[in-house]
Amino acid sequence: MTEKEEIYNWNEEIKKLEGWHFGGKGSGIEDELADLVVRGIKSATCGWLEAYKVENEPIPCVGERSYILNSHDNPVCVIELVSVEVKKFLEVDEEFAFLEGEGDRSYRYWKDAHEKFFSEYGKEIGVTWDSEKHSVVCEKFKVLYVF
Repeated sequence: MTEKEEIYNWNEEIKKLEGWHFGGKGSGIEDELADLVVRGIKSATCGWLEAYKVENEPIPCVGERSYILNSHDNPVCVIELVSVEVKKFLEVDEEFAFLEGEGDRSYRYWKDAHEKFFSEYGKEIGVTWDSEKHSVVCEKFKVLYVF
């Protein structure tokens, strides 16, 4: 298969998939995080379980595919979930924090950044973030295609 045919097939495939932005559209970090994925540094992400409930969104499942968008809403890559686990926020370990690929990849950076993010997000959805009480959906993924 030629490169042109492969691009065409993936462009057709993404019509069947959901596209989304790491950090959320307009967050200012969507390009940085998408770049970490493309470079193979970021292979995990997590979402706040309570937010899934409030927004009536299903929890992701292993095998699901989606595509990552940049800040201009252009597809950057296609990913597939290889692991999904719900756990208490404070039970997330250093390995997972490292796989998220952000900052210096330390647990401390991960914890601080996510507490800040979830606290701010909680204000938008009307829920107060509590790191000792709330759980997160920890997702590991692999990149299937880079545009």
